[in-house]
Amino acid sequence: VVFAAEMVLSKGREWHRKCYKCRDCTKTLDSIIACDGPDSDVYCKTCYGKKWGPHGYGFACGSGFLQTDCMTEEQMASQKPSVPIDTTSIKAPAGQGCPRCGGMVFAAEQQLAKGTMWHKKCFNCNECHRPLDSMLACDGPDKEIHCRACYGKLFGPKGFGFGHTPTLVSTEVQGTPFHTEFNPMNGPKAKDGKGCRRCGCTVYEAEKMLSKNLVWHKRCFSCFDCHKSLDSTNLNDGPNGEIYCKGCYGRNYGPRGVGYGIGAGALTMV
Repeated sequence: VVFAAEMVLSKGREWHRKCYKCRDCTKTLDSIIACDGPDSDVYCKTCYGKKWGPHGYGFACGSGFLQTDCMTEEQMASQKPSVPIDTTSIKAPAGQGCPRCGGMVFAAEQQLAKGTMWHKKCFNCNECHRPLDSMLACDGPDKEIHCRACYGKLFGPKGFGFGHTPTLVSTEVQGTPFHTEFNPMNGPKAKDGKGCRRCGCTVYEAEKMLSKNLVWHKRCFSCFDCHKSLDSTNLNDGPNGEIYCKGCYGRNYGPRGVGYGIGAGALTMV
């Protein structure tokens, strides 16, 4: 007896849920893949095609009748034809295609970087050819994309005091022509109000630090008085547009008079 809680219907016939499977391969069936055979039994689509489908020359040429039950995914992947992708076969108008190969970029293979479209195949570091994503890609002033390590070697700050992390260590024999001296005033000047507040040079994304709508280089992001390196926890914006550590800010702009400066943190040696 088939009760309603375990009933599965197939062309007016009732089945137990556990019995509703292919007669040949015992694959569990549902309303999408079940096929009723002329012997009043149920089959999956594959077994139904092998047993009751058309036979003879000219049939079973389509992929729907190919049997891959005995093959693993690695074996099936190894038999797929490998066709090299030529991204330059369709040229795009000037300034609209992939910046590296110049080919047309379609939506299925599109990668974005600061308003430019790249092929997935071309979206890698220009130096070490490492595949990139939105977390690793850095847009350089040479209109190319680089990984963080190569961007730091090419366009990052150099000199004594920099290069403590592996991303900025350069092992090349010949130096690069960018920022060869430790001088914050070197580099291309930015438009008024657009560059670093202290040195006035252009600030790129990989070295940007923010404070109250102003942008700074990492090397310039230090206290104006004692030159202590700052971060978001000890940063204080002064009324003169400069940044200070907490101690120097308190000495310059903090409250004064009897009752202030009782704590050791506010003592001044002036």
